[in-house]
Amino acid sequence: MSKGPLSVTEALARILDGVGALSAEHVAIGDAHGRVLAAPLSAGHTQPPFDASAMDGYAVRGVDITSIPARLRVTGESAAGRGYRGAVGRGEAVRIFTGAPVPEGADTIVIQENTSRDGEIVIVGPGELDPTYIRKRGFDFSQGQLLLEAGRVLNAREIMLAASMGHGEVDVRRRPRVALLATGDELVLPGTPPGPDQIVCSNPFGIAAMVSGAGGVAHFAGIARDTRASLNEKLDTVRDADIVVTIGGASVGDHDLVGPVLGERGMKLDFWKIAMRPGKPLMFGKLGGQRVMGLPGNPVSSMICARVFLVPLIRRLLGVADHGFATRSAMLTEEMPANGPRQHYARAILDTVDGRETVRPVSSQDSSLIAALARSNALIVQPPHAPKSAAGSTVNVLLLDF
Repeated sequence: MSKGPLSVTEALARILDGVGALSAEHVAIGDAHGRVLAAPLSAGHTQPPFDASAMDGYAVRGVDITSIPARLRVTGESAAGRGYRGAVGRGEAVRIFTGAPVPEGADTIVIQENTSRDGEIVIVGPGELDPTYIRKRGFDFSQGQLLLEAGRVLNAREIMLAASMGHGEVDVRRRPRVALLATGDELVLPGTPPGPDQIVCSNPFGIAAMVSGAGGVAHFAGIARDTRASLNEKLDTVRDADIVVTIGGASVGDHDLVGPVLGERGMKLDFWKIAMRPGKPLMFGKLGGQRVMGLPGNPVSSMICARVFLVPLIRRLLGVADHGFATRSAMLTEEMPANGPRQHYARAILDTVDGRETVRPVSSQDSSLIAALARSNALIVQPPHAPKSAAGSTVNVLLLDF
């Protein structure tokens, strides 16, 4: 176990060390949105499976309309789901509709706006003959073509693609089960009026939403009071979780019982201090096959630590290529003071001005201000001992996008 505060980089490396993707499970394609693909998907057929018309009009032979106007005999009709079974011969045409198979022998689609009918005769007048009016077989994709790689989070467009490829079920990663346990005699649930010396418990609900956004399944195990008996009772209910997240009580005060109780239950503590602000008292260890993360009780510290450490752990368990810890650059719109020895995550508002991303720190960085955090959509990452940053300089930001 490390005794001194770890850097954020080293702490994150320890948290992710040895973490592999969870097992795969089959789900119906209609239930796969937002899930992580566990195996690559190839097309089960060619799309479109035949040359198809992109327009309403007539399927003809190009050689028959070299001289305009041209009079052709209509021999049948080709509609979506009901193709024309014959072939288009010399001087013939087939009425065709969008999505219908182009009959054998035809190589041109004349749109209906450029034609007129005289009984069984179609008269082809002047107008553009566009080769794109025929969508060639395989125009979209071919059978066996790899179109979706493993490790991607399936969005609505990719769900439609997978379905069009013929996949009624897909293999996806099992969602990590994340148990959230708040601790403290001072906490009451939202909707319950707080009594003297009490506050509303908000942390687990924000973190649960973050867990869900990252691809996990959150379970709120309730509030444990500041007694060993209460902590053990709640911990008994989360034995099936992949990650156990405790909130509060992870420091070393007289009432901070989380670490000792977890130690009595067999947890191997890795570290409990990080050189970051807000959020220095962060605990991490392993209890059997579970990862245990103890977040600070301070609401802002708790949420920022969850964004920096919990989200990448969930994403690693899902086998996602983007683990959620990459930063991006933005232009600072106002001066920031020099930083101290701990890496600073300053709440900020990311915007786009004249095509360039800009970022502005919120006015107060007090770690108790939940409303200021809610207005923020990014964190400015200041390395330890970073000098003063002038307005117009480039800084790294971490998105608050969960």
